[in-house]
Amino acid sequence: MRIYISKANESWIVDRFREEWYEQNPQYSTKNIFFADLIWIISPWTIRKSMFNLIKNKIKNKKVICTIHHIDEENFKELDKDNFEYLDEFVDIYHTISKKSHDSLKKLTNKKIYNIPFWVDPKKWFYIDKKEDLRKKYGFSSNDYLIGSFQRDTEGKDLISPKLIKGPDVFIEIVKNKLTSQKNLKVVLTGKRRQFIINELKKSNIEFKYFEMIDFASLNELYNILDLYVVSSRIEGGPQAILECASARVPIISTDVGIASEILSSKSIYNIKEEDNAVADIETQFRNVQKYYIPKGMEEFLKMFNGLYES
Repeated sequence: MRIYISKANESWIVDRFREEWYEQNPQYSTKNIFFADLIWIISPWTIRKSMFNLIKNKIKNKKVICTIHHIDEENFKELDKDNFEYLDEFVDIYHTISKKSHDSLKKLTNKKIYNIPFWVDPKKWFYIDKKEDLRKKYGFSSNDYLIGSFQRDTEGKDLISPKLIKGPDVFIEIVKNKLTSQKNLKVVLTGKRRQFIINELKKSNIEFKYFEMIDFASLNELYNILDLYVVSSRIEGGPQAILECASARVPIISTDVGIASEILSSKSIYNIKEEDNAVADIETQFRNVQKYYIPKGMEEFLKMFNGLYES
């Protein structure tokens, strides 16, 4: 059995998943689509109908699995529906990374759906004890109260309008609310397309530091300096930040999206209008995340692929 994984080429998380899979499973993998038995479309949004017309001969007579990260049901436009229906003709089985995405996908297809959260690498995301030294390294003091957000908040070339499903407006309101009790509050940002949050923080004279694109070691260090990481999304597939925070023992609260309820304590999940009631539970999140550690976190994927290969 040889698996080929599609490329996103976005310097985004699915590119990392692709690299980690090939690194951990060379005996089951190929980077040449012609030698593959299974095609794993891990980033379907990069493949539109016009592109399928170009590659359909390459995947002819091969079995195809497609990962659906999330579905915005309220904004599922005709173009999205058209592309999905065309994609569905080629797909043998689907994979989702959260129960919520699974339930949404069931409304669109009768094909078999596997629900398996992505793995996480504990060698990349781990607890670091020397917090004060880390804070000095990044220009913060031990008295600062640091809130983190490491995911994009605008879409495509539009660097002004917020990507509302990611909830950047919600994040800003949470930060403002925390200011009433945390006078030394500062925001830590990473990643591309953070213009909306940056502009809102400037309007409110809230201090922040922005580290646009950094390596994994630095990102893990930034996780470790935080007092709180906030997931403010309205819709998510993951987000992987939940697994990363859980593994690094970073205090985190989240809206009830994606895998939040599968990793976090119920008291760490908040309603958008009642975030003050959420409390981070480091022990619960750390206990729950360990079953997704590499290599164990890849075992269910291998079972899924073997089942498709042998069918």
